[in-house]
Amino acid sequence: SVPPCAGTCYQQAKQVLHVAVPDRLQGRERETGILQQFLREHVQGRRPGSLYVSGAPGTGKTACLSRVLLDCKDELARSRTVVLNCMALGSPHGVFPALAQHLGLPTATGREQIRSLEKHLTAQGPMVLLVLDELDQLESKGQDVLYTLFEWTQLPSSRLVLVGLANALDLTDRSLARLGAHPAGSPRLLHFPPYTKEQLTHILQERLGQVAGDPVLDTAALQFCARKVSAVSGDARKALDICRRAVEVVELEVRGQTLLKPLPGGEL
Repeated sequence: SVPPCAGTCYQQAKQVLHVAVPDRLQGRERETGILQQFLREHVQGRRPGSLYVSGAPGTGKTACLSRVLLDCKDELARSRTVVLNCMALGSPHGVFPALAQHLGLPTATGREQIRSLEKHLTAQGPMVLLVLDELDQLESKGQDVLYTLFEWTQLPSSRLVLVGLANALDLTDRSLARLGAHPAGSPRLLHFPPYTKEQLTHILQERLGQVAGDPVLDTAALQFCARKVSAVSGDARKALDICRRAVEVVELEVRGQTLLKPLPGGEL
């Protein structure tokens, strides 16, 4: 059952059900803590290193890291942060000129570009935090691109901290096996499991709880949505999208009832 409310409440409900980064991520307290600790240890502590973050779409990887970067903005002020979405690079080797551009280095080609970046990342200067979203887009023949990036964190005098995000749980085992032979070892791993029914219900309730007045969607409806989504994917974005569309349907129904409501005194 959905009680009618002023038109603005539907607009507010749709607004709070957006997929933008919220002030706090429900159900990701553990992962948030690990990300914060990693950045403090390596960026603030000036210790080069790498972290591989895995998890299916909609499990909060990018949102969680974005939230941590915002919350740690002051702590990271003395370092350089570069965030790249590898999906937008065109080719795996496109990561090198893109990184060079962000670091203010001259554009070069092939091995010359890689040598220039390597020299820069092992020279004196602030720590460089490189975040690579959709990291699996950098897989290539021989995995030379991925190996180059991760091995930069293991060079003497390196000031690179690398955080890679991708869907696959086994990318490092499958594509970066030889990193394990290095004393520094393979990247540290952080996996985001699918959201549970309870976590999805809390996310939806917290978002819609920001709308004043009577609930726009009742608790039973939210639990039903959470149960269905958790059984298939545990994708929070999908749950938010379903509820947003449900609000749009309700809004149209209520608007239609208002338009058809007879005028006082039976006037036409």
